[in-house]
Amino acid sequence: MKKFLVLGLLAILPVLIAACAPDTSVQVNTPNATMQLRAPGPNPMVNQPDGAGLVARAGAGLWHGIIAPVTLVISFFNSDVHMYEVHNAGSEYDLGFLLGVTLVIALLSLFARMRR
Repeated sequence: MKKFLVLGLLAILPVLIAACAPDTSVQVNTPNATMQLRAPGPNPMVNQPDGAGLVARAGAGLWHGIIAPVTLVISFFNSDVHMYEVHNAGSEYDLGFLLGVTLVIALLSLFARMRR
């Protein structure tokens, strides 16, 4: 089982690395559907204050990462709710966001192991 997991990850790795290049696009065509995968581009709102004059930093990113699973579900029903603050401090906010998401996954994993 571990061999298949490692082989699968190695097969996906070049696609993930290529997707990180700016302005790249991958076209996937099947007989019944077409899908275009694009790498995220630059955020023109980085370091631009929002309506209240605030820029989200690492602390806000951490909080947004922690509440991301709940925010995702709410965003399906309310188009005014978004998972990610676009008026952010760039890498500082991104790091906080990813740490928050990682913290939630780690805590859920720990909780699941304790219940066994």
